[in-house]
Amino acid sequence: MKVENVQVYGLEESIRRAKFPMSVDVDSLNHDVTQGIITLGKSSVGSGHDNFLNGIVIQFDLTFSNKAWVEAERYHFFDFVSSQSTMHRITQFKLKDQCNKYVDSRIIDIVQEKIDEYNRLKELDKESHSDSRTELLKELYLEILYNIPSGFELTAGMTTNYRQLKTIYHQRKTHRLPEWREFCAWIETLPKFKEICLGE
Repeated sequence: MKVENVQVYGLEESIRRAKFPMSVDVDSLNHDVTQGIITLGKSSVGSGHDNFLNGIVIQFDLTFSNKAWVEAERYHFFDFVSSQSTMHRITQFKLKDQCNKYVDSRIIDIVQEKIDEYNRLKELDKESHSDSRTELLKELYLEILYNIPSGFELTAGMTTNYRQLKTIYHQRKTHRLPEWREFCAWIETLPKFKEICLGE
């Protein structure tokens, strides 16, 4: 798991705006973290009282395994801006470098053999176009795609908010996949996250 290029937007503005419901003079509001803000921020997931956390938008590049990406897709406000593509580039990756330490080297070797064979045939195909080779290439490409291990890692640009990260944090902080636990540890490092979302 790796997180890079992190940008947080709207933190102070959202804290100030969270004070609107109890205010008569919105011009006098500031972005100080008060007990009221902490109470709202650490309210139960799904209660609606923590809605101001939606305004704290965060963007980052996240490298996760295929296994973790499949699980990440359940979060509705965990949006993919763009990601690396196995469909377009699987035969150009160095497979060994893309797999985490849990992938058996024998599996890597088998898939790498298929990639090497595909690339060899692709070169031959450039020289002489053969319908039978074209069909073989299509089949071999599918074999490669369907045999990529769950520990294969890809990077995606993500956009989300503190409210969604709070949900992820509570659901994944003790997850069996180490990368989820690492991701939750990273969430704790975000500006004021522990203070306003966890009450620490």
